[in-house]
Amino acid sequence: MKNNLESKHILRVYEHIQQHGEPYEQGKHLEGITAFSDIDGYTIYLQGNGVLLRFGFHNKYDLEYEHSKLKEEFLKKLDVIAKQFQ
Repeated sequence: MKNNLESKHILRVYEHIQQHGEPYEQGKHLEGITAFSDIDGYTIYLQGNGVLLRFGFHNKYDLEYEHSKLKEEFLKKLDVIAKQFQ
């Protein structure tokens, strides 16, 4: 996927969910998005709406989804969360 999400945006949303989200099976959950990391903390994940965003070293990310509409809804939710701390 073309790199059109800013790394800072992803990291801020992840941190906001970790600080203000409710405990969930894998991590913390807020506004329909679950934030968690792998065991060593080098890769973080944001998951919701049938979409998984994997963010790791060198500010590279990967979005997994079946339909582009799911991706669009997911990205809108990330923006809603991001606006909570602006």
